[in-house]
Amino acid sequence: MRYFLILSYQGTAYKGWQIQRNAPSVQATIENGLSAILRSEIHITGAGRTDTGVHASYYVAHFDSDCIADEADFIYHLNSILPKDIAATEIKKVRDDAHARFDAIEREYTYRIVNRKDPFLREFSWQYYAMLDMQAMNEAAAHLLAFDDFTTFAKLNSANKTNICHVTHAQWERTDNGMTFVIRADRFLRNMVRAITGTLVEVGRGKMTPNEFRNIIAAKDLSLSGSSAPAQGLFLSNVKYPEEIFL
Repeated sequence: MRYFLILSYQGTAYKGWQIQRNAPSVQATIENGLSAILRSEIHITGAGRTDTGVHASYYVAHFDSDCIADEADFIYHLNSILPKDIAATEIKKVRDDAHARFDAIEREYTYRIVNRKDPFLREFSWQYYAMLDMQAMNEAAAHLLAFDDFTTFAKLNSANKTNICHVTHAQWERTDNGMTFVIRADRFLRNMVRAITGTLVEVGRGKMTPNEFRNIIAAKDLSLSGSSAPAQGLFLSNVKYPEEIFL
């Protein structure tokens, strides 16, 4: 039986989602917990990579097992083994060929900026004190929906098979203590959201116009993007799948 495991995690202590040699990862930590509970070696496949220090408020991974009798009891015992910065919230039965990465039809990232020093939010936001023009940032962000080649925001030497992504939503919203950027697409390149966010902040500071932002997307030149926003402000916040893969 194949399951989708719904997770959330704080990425501060990990070198990203994916297993790495001699470095802690979210994937390895969860696999160790699953293997201990199910008393067999369990491998999981995630919806995608998150980089070092990036968080997830909603993450999906799949694994196979024929040893789960009570799903609620399973989640309870898994959470008792997982560290405090990783939580399992639900498991869902899916088709045997369902794939957490390749069957995803939309992913959502949220980036949080806080406009004052707050020791309780320092690991979950970019504390940025300069005034930002949100109207200009949203005007620039709207241009993302007009393009599908995001080479400008691709990470150097990331060996992507393609830099094509279809962005369906990109908008900044005001919050009580700053602002939040929400972006949705069918897929994202490594470091793409942080590069876009950092460049949009340049627009907000008046260092770049919305039309200049459009031009650097069109240029397909990663040397033109601004500095990447810090990892701690970024969350994978949703992953959507076609209903027919669920049992």
